[in-house]
Amino acid sequence: MRERLQPVTWRRSSRSSHTNRVEVALSPEVVAVRDSKDRHGPVLTFSAAAFLAGLKRC
Repeated sequence: MRERLQPVTWRRSSRSSHTNRVEVALSPEVVAVRDSKDRHGPVLTFSAAAFLAGLKRC
């Protein structure tokens, strides 16, 4: 999956705090989310439709 994310620009969420940092990357295929403190750790990926649907439920 990481191969499909290259190259992307990771952006830190404006809602991130000093201890809870989230970064988001957008590609034509997926929306990716990761912990900015562990940039080589796991990446959650969602289709754009699923990501937006989840945001609307919040």
